[in-house]
Amino acid sequence: MTEVDARGHSSVVAIPWPFLKRKVECAGGAFLRYNNIKCHGEDTQLLTSTSKENSEEVIFEDDVDYLRSLDPKDWKRQDHYAVLGMKDLRYKATEDDIKRAYRQKVLKHHPDKRKAQGEEVRSDDDYFTCITKAYETLGTPNKRRSYDSIDPQFDDSIPTSTEIKKDGFFKAFAPFFEMNARWSEKKHVPLLGDDDSSREYVEKFYAFWYEFDSWREFSYLDEEEKERGADREERRWIEKQNKAARAKLKKEEMARIRSLVDLAYTNDPRILRFKQEDKDKKLAAKRARQDAVQAKKAEEERLMKEALLAKQKAEEAEKARLDAARAEREQQKKNLRKERKSFRDLCKSNNYYAKNDEETVAHLAAVERICEMLKAVELQDFMKELEAKGRDVFIKAVKDTEEKLEAERKALFETKKTEEQKIKKSAAIKASVEWTPELTQLLIKAVNLFPAGTNQRWEVVANFLNQHGTFVDDRRFNAKEVLNKAKDLQSSDFSKSSLKKAANEEAFDQFEKDKKKAMNNIDDSSISKNDAKIVNGIAKPKMNGDMGRDAVKEEKPWTKTEQELLEQAIKTFPVSTPERWDKIAECIPNRTKKDCMKRYKELVELVKAKKQAANIA
Repeated sequence: MTEVDARGHSSVVAIPWPFLKRKVECAGGAFLRYNNIKCHGEDTQLLTSTSKENSEEVIFEDDVDYLRSLDPKDWKRQDHYAVLGMKDLRYKATEDDIKRAYRQKVLKHHPDKRKAQGEEVRSDDDYFTCITKAYETLGTPNKRRSYDSIDPQFDDSIPTSTEIKKDGFFKAFAPFFEMNARWSEKKHVPLLGDDDSSREYVEKFYAFWYEFDSWREFSYLDEEEKERGADREERRWIEKQNKAARAKLKKEEMARIRSLVDLAYTNDPRILRFKQEDKDKKLAAKRARQDAVQAKKAEEERLMKEALLAKQKAEEAEKARLDAARAEREQQKKNLRKERKSFRDLCKSNNYYAKNDEETVAHLAAVERICEMLKAVELQDFMKELEAKGRDVFIKAVKDTEEKLEAERKALFETKKTEEQKIKKSAAIKASVEWTPELTQLLIKAVNLFPAGTNQRWEVVANFLNQHGTFVDDRRFNAKEVLNKAKDLQSSDFSKSSLKKAANEEAFDQFEKDKKKAMNNIDDSSISKNDAKIVNGIAKPKMNGDMGRDAVKEEKPWTKTEQELLEQAIKTFPVSTPERWDKIAECIPNRTKKDCMKRYKELVELVKAKKQAANIA
């Protein structure tokens, strides 16, 4: 880009790259300090400087009498912090404090220093060994941690109910939570807070302490050291015993922490207040639900009362309407009677407008007919016209009345004639339908297919006949007709009737076709061993001479309907059915058990013959 200045000189100005938005992650000591102050309310830099200042000001005690009272052989029971002169500082002491304290003790209590001062020193049990052991324990992080876990000056107790009542909840429990916070594996342990702490803070406080993760361990209290074992097995046994003892003490420690938290949770006024608030909310919600239910119930009752009141009003209105209509009808009847009486009196006063006695009688009857045909208003108009014109109007009215009556008589006659024609046609249609042999066999089949106990049995049988039967016209059977025909068949000897003979003659021609159909419907799978035994057990009729011919003549041919019933019964009652052939015979009218078994044998032989012929071909 070219730019011209005030003197007219031009210069080239470089355009920088456009600004880019980049994501920057905070880091560094300043941010760490800011984060600690923001999240935890403390400044690590300030704490470090304070600790350094304190460490420079620490004055280490030198209790010579205590040091001389120590037994170097029983070094585990000594107070290492007291040995190094840090009896009050203890676990708050830094590594630098421990080193400086040990250096001071060495400079003052080393055996060579004391010998130079003329003090008698015993090399085997000198107390300087205790100083060395104290530094060895506190100067090693793992050993110091082990010793701090069993610090003899630490208070493992929990507040009593008396202390809680006397000092109050926060004053009684706050020191205990502060003391036990030193055992936490996690940093930034939440403290108890005060009565104004938020519910979220209190819930996080108890959630932390109920899941408290303690680093406190009790290896310092091991009765035996593993390294003292004579061999590997003994060392393993010692380690096992030490682990069991540590686990027991650890369990007791966690139970102590849990007891402290439970006791605080039970007596915490904030928790009690929160529970009461929750209880009040639930109670308020419950009351609101109850009020809603009551309001809904009251609304339903109100609507019901309104509906009942509306119904009563409607009934009253309907009753009033009916009463008014009844009163109106009564008034109309009353008016009609009055007008008829006036009309009769008028006709009587004018001698019924007759010229002789015969007309008088005829007109007297005509007056009654006119009264029956005309209404009250029409009678009023007619009487006015009659008073004005006299006999001519009366004669004309009589003629009109006769014509109307004649027209009504003709219409009634035509209606009756039409009804009689319909009745005759229906009777003719009913008479034209006959029970043919096919319909009779179909009825027998339907009765067997739908036995007694079927729901609406005869309606079902009638529908079956109407669906499968052949009719000349649209005539159909009803349940009553089917029932009557079934009763007739049951009461008569159907085997000797002409219908049965006609059916047999008609079915004889279809006998060969039925055999072919049976051969197609029955195969070897339908022939069981039991059926074969039964078929083989049937005695064959003698066919020699005249006896055979007589037997053939006496045998009744199987009709198409009987053949279908037999096939259906064989499928319905399998081989495992008790008294199978008796039940099959019951399904086929006028056929015995022997007939059914014989027919079944014939069908089996036909199937076998067909298969043999197929194998030969």
